[in-house]
Amino acid sequence: MKWLSRAWLAASLVLAALPCIAVESDPLPVPEGARGKAIALYNEGVKVMLDKRYAQAQRLFEQALDLEEGIAEAHNNLAFSLRMQSRDNFARSLKHYQRALEINPKLAQAYMYRGVLYSQMGDMKRALEDLERLQVLDKSLATKLEGAIAQASRDERDGLAPQLDIY
Repeated sequence: MKWLSRAWLAASLVLAALPCIAVESDPLPVPEGARGKAIALYNEGVKVMLDKRYAQAQRLFEQALDLEEGIAEAHNNLAFSLRMQSRDNFARSLKHYQRALEINPKLAQAYMYRGVLYSQMGDMKRALEDLERLQVLDKSLATKLEGAIAQASRDERDGLAPQLDIY
Protein backbone atom coordinates (compact mmCIF):
# COMPACT_ATOMS: atom_id res chain seq x y z
CA MET A 1 0.00 0.00 0.00
CA LYS A 2 2.89 2.37 0.80
CA TRP A 3 4.40 1.87 -2.64
CA LEU A 4 1.06 2.88 -4.22
CA SER A 5 0.95 6.21 -2.37
CA ARG A 6 4.61 6.83 -3.26
CA ALA A 7 3.89 6.05 -6.91
CA TRP A 8 0.91 8.43 -6.84
CA LEU A 9 3.05 11.16 -5.28
CA ALA A 10 5.79 10.64 -7.87
CA ALA A 11 3.29 10.76 -10.72
CA SER A 12 1.76 13.96 -9.30
CA LEU A 13 5.15 15.63 -9.12
CA VAL A 14 5.97 14.65 -12.70
CA LEU A 15 2.64 16.02 -13.94
CA ALA A 16 3.14 19.27 -12.03
CA ALA A 17 6.58 19.69 -13.59
CA LEU A 18 5.36 19.33 -17.19
CA PRO A 19 5.40 22.49 -19.30
CA CYS A 20 2.21 24.43 -18.89
CA ILE A 21 -0.15 24.80 -21.83
CA ALA A 22 -2.68 27.58 -22.04
CA VAL A 23 -6.29 26.50 -22.18
CA GLU A 24 -7.68 29.79 -23.39
CA SER A 25 -11.10 30.09 -24.93
CA ASP A 26 -11.25 28.99 -28.54
CA PRO A 27 -12.13 31.30 -31.43
CA LEU A 28 -15.86 31.91 -31.85
CA PRO A 29 -18.00 31.74 -35.01
CA VAL A 30 -18.39 35.21 -36.54
CA PRO A 31 -22.00 36.40 -37.03
CA GLU A 32 -23.11 39.33 -39.19
CA GLY A 33 -23.25 42.89 -37.90
CA ALA A 34 -21.62 44.74 -35.00
CA ARG A 35 -21.32 41.61 -32.84
CA GLY A 36 -19.53 39.99 -35.76
CA LYS A 37 -16.91 42.75 -35.79
CA ALA A 38 -16.38 42.32 -32.03
CA ILE A 39 -15.99 38.57 -32.40
CA ALA A 40 -13.59 39.00 -35.33
CA LEU A 41 -11.43 41.22 -33.10
CA TYR A 42 -11.70 38.65 -30.32
CA ASN A 43 -10.62 35.85 -32.68
CA GLU A 44 -7.63 37.90 -33.84
CA GLY A 45 -6.77 38.45 -30.17
CA VAL A 46 -6.80 34.69 -29.58
CA LYS A 47 -4.30 34.18 -32.43
CA VAL A 48 -2.02 36.91 -31.08
CA MET A 49 -2.33 35.59 -27.53
CA LEU A 50 -1.31 32.11 -28.68
CA ASP A 51 1.85 33.74 -30.07
CA LYS A 52 2.44 35.13 -26.56
CA ARG A 53 2.10 38.74 -27.72
CA TYR A 54 0.05 39.61 -24.69
CA ALA A 55 0.07 43.42 -24.95
CA GLN A 56 -1.24 43.25 -28.52
CA ALA A 57 -3.81 40.62 -27.54
CA GLN A 58 -4.90 42.87 -24.68
CA ARG A 59 -5.60 45.72 -27.10
CA LEU A 60 -7.62 43.46 -29.42
CA PHE A 61 -9.71 42.04 -26.57
CA GLU A 62 -10.34 45.56 -25.24
CA GLN A 63 -11.47 46.69 -28.72
CA ALA A 64 -13.78 43.69 -28.97
CA LEU A 65 -15.28 44.48 -25.56
CA ASP A 66 -15.73 48.14 -26.51
CA LEU A 67 -18.03 46.92 -29.30
CA GLU A 68 -19.72 44.08 -27.39
CA GLU A 69 -19.18 44.05 -23.62
CA GLY A 70 -21.01 40.76 -23.10
CA ILE A 71 -18.47 38.34 -24.58
CA ALA A 72 -17.41 36.23 -21.59
CA GLU A 73 -14.51 34.63 -23.49
CA ALA A 74 -13.10 38.07 -24.34
CA HIS A 75 -13.13 39.05 -20.65
CA ASN A 76 -11.47 35.74 -19.78
CA ASN A 77 -8.71 36.12 -22.36
CA LEU A 78 -8.22 39.82 -21.58
CA ALA A 79 -7.73 38.84 -17.94
CA PHE A 80 -5.22 36.15 -19.00
CA SER A 81 -3.31 38.59 -21.23
CA LEU A 82 -3.14 41.16 -18.45
CA ARG A 83 -1.98 38.60 -15.88
CA MET A 84 0.73 37.26 -18.17
CA GLN A 85 2.24 40.74 -18.60
CA SER A 86 2.78 41.77 -14.99
CA ARG A 87 1.83 41.32 -11.34
CA ASP A 88 0.81 44.98 -11.53
CA ASN A 89 -2.18 43.83 -13.60
CA PHE A 90 -3.49 41.27 -11.09
CA ALA A 91 -6.33 43.44 -9.71
CA ARG A 92 -7.54 44.41 -13.18
CA SER A 93 -7.20 40.81 -14.34
CA LEU A 94 -9.34 39.61 -11.44
CA LYS A 95 -12.11 42.07 -12.40
CA HIS A 96 -12.25 40.62 -15.91
CA TYR A 97 -12.33 37.01 -14.66
CA GLN A 98 -15.20 38.03 -12.37
CA ARG A 99 -17.05 39.68 -15.28
CA ALA A 100 -16.54 36.62 -17.50
CA LEU A 101 -18.13 34.46 -14.82
CA GLU A 102 -21.01 36.91 -14.31
CA ILE A 103 -21.79 36.58 -18.01
CA ASN A 104 -21.22 32.82 -18.16
CA PRO A 105 -21.09 31.05 -14.76
CA LYS A 106 -20.19 27.78 -16.50
CA LEU A 107 -17.07 29.09 -18.30
CA ALA A 108 -14.63 26.54 -16.89
CA GLN A 109 -11.54 28.28 -18.30
CA ALA A 110 -12.32 31.39 -16.27
CA TYR A 111 -12.47 29.36 -13.04
CA MET A 112 -9.19 27.71 -13.93
CA TYR A 113 -7.37 30.94 -14.72
CA ARG A 114 -8.91 32.82 -11.80
CA GLY A 115 -7.79 29.99 -9.54
CA VAL A 116 -4.26 30.36 -10.89
CA LEU A 117 -4.43 34.10 -10.27
CA TYR A 118 -5.68 33.58 -6.72
CA SER A 119 -2.82 31.17 -6.06
CA GLN A 120 -0.32 33.68 -7.45
CA MET A 121 -1.81 36.31 -5.16
CA GLY A 122 -1.40 33.96 -2.19
CA ASP A 123 -5.17 33.50 -1.73
CA MET A 124 -5.17 29.70 -1.53
CA LYS A 125 -8.66 29.58 0.01
CA ARG A 126 -10.24 31.12 -3.08
CA ALA A 127 -7.98 29.13 -5.41
CA LEU A 128 -9.24 25.94 -3.77
CA GLU A 129 -12.85 27.13 -4.09
CA ASP A 130 -12.32 27.52 -7.85
CA LEU A 131 -10.71 24.07 -7.89
CA GLU A 132 -13.87 22.63 -6.30
CA ARG A 133 -16.05 24.25 -8.97
CA LEU A 134 -13.78 22.94 -11.71
CA GLN A 135 -13.97 19.39 -10.42
CA VAL A 136 -17.64 19.52 -11.37
CA LEU A 137 -17.30 21.51 -14.62
CA ASP A 138 -14.10 20.11 -16.17
CA LYS A 139 -11.91 17.50 -14.48
CA SER A 140 -9.05 18.07 -16.94
CA LEU A 141 -8.85 21.77 -16.08
CA ALA A 142 -9.22 20.90 -12.40
CA THR A 143 -6.08 18.75 -12.66
CA LYS A 144 -4.20 21.66 -14.27
CA LEU A 145 -5.36 24.08 -11.59
CA GLU A 146 -4.33 21.62 -8.90
CA GLY A 147 -0.81 21.58 -10.39
CA ALA A 148 -0.71 25.38 -10.55
CA ILE A 149 -1.79 25.66 -6.91
CA ALA A 150 0.90 23.17 -5.90
CA GLN A 151 3.52 25.17 -7.83
CA ALA A 152 2.43 28.45 -6.25
CA SER A 153 2.56 26.84 -2.81
CA ARG A 154 6.11 25.63 -3.46
CA ASP A 155 7.14 29.07 -4.73
CA GLU A 156 5.63 30.73 -1.66
CA ARG A 157 7.32 28.21 0.66
CA ASP A 158 10.68 28.79 -1.08
CA GLY A 159 10.27 32.58 -0.97
CA LEU A 160 10.06 32.91 -4.76
CA ALA A 161 7.89 35.35 -6.67
CA PRO A 162 4.96 33.67 -8.43
CA GLN A 163 5.67 32.61 -12.00
CA LEU A 164 3.56 34.60 -14.44
CA ASP A 165 3.68 31.94 -17.14
CA ILE A 166 2.44 29.09 -14.95
CA TYR A 167 -0.76 28.98 -17.12
